[in-house]
Amino acid sequence: MSVPARAYLSIGEVLGKLRSEFPDVTISKIRFLESEGLIEPQRTPSGYRKFTTADLERLRYVLLAQRDQYLPLKVIKDNLDALDRGLQPAPTPGAAPIARLAAVDGSITPNAFVEQSEMRLSREELLSSSGISDEQLSELEGYGLIEIKGRHYDGDALTVAKVVADISAFGIEGRHLRAFKTAADREVGLVEQVITPLLRQKNPDSKARAQEVSREIASLSVRLHAALVRSGLNRAR
Repeated sequence: MSVPARAYLSIGEVLGKLRSEFPDVTISKIRFLESEGLIEPQRTPSGYRKFTTADLERLRYVLLAQRDQYLPLKVIKDNLDALDRGLQPAPTPGAAPIARLAAVDGSITPNAFVEQSEMRLSREELLSSSGISDEQLSELEGYGLIEIKGRHYDGDALTVAKVVADISAFGIEGRHLRAFKTAADREVGLVEQVITPLLRQKNPDSKARAQEVSREIASLSVRLHAALVRSGLNRAR
């Protein structure tokens, strides 16, 4: 399978996408936010910045926080760090809430697939944070929907547990969700087919490129899945 030739934006293209919503934004402003550590675009071998849709999403979040909440950059950076770890930022008194991370087109973005490696939960913490029972957790582990990594659970385990807690209110049990795991495994296999040639390259940028491509494809697969489910439900009406 071929890898998409271009899955990134130049700084000029990023500026063009932001200008309609933030007329005062400039290339100098974007570079300044990078120098402050709020965004970290990759670089081409010749030194040009290359932005992913996740970088664009992150910039929108920063600009919204400045415009609508008047937050200082340090607070915004702390909020972004919390979001990257799968945590909820502390609320700002008197400030209007903004999106967790504003999606580029209202859908799941590649940044949602960045590893939440810093979250470490014990079994008791996972149960109390998600609202599922110990019996449900054991069932989900048995079906492979949740895995313990070492002696702790990560942010993905918490997300799955919370979704199961919500969906169980409709009478759906863990055994009904095995099809989701099977479908996810197939999608992972498809992504691996695409990025394996990149991982085999000796170019130092190839690993970063593989991560970028895997997140892009994962984002697109979620959008495709949602569209197919929506289409099926519309046919059933």
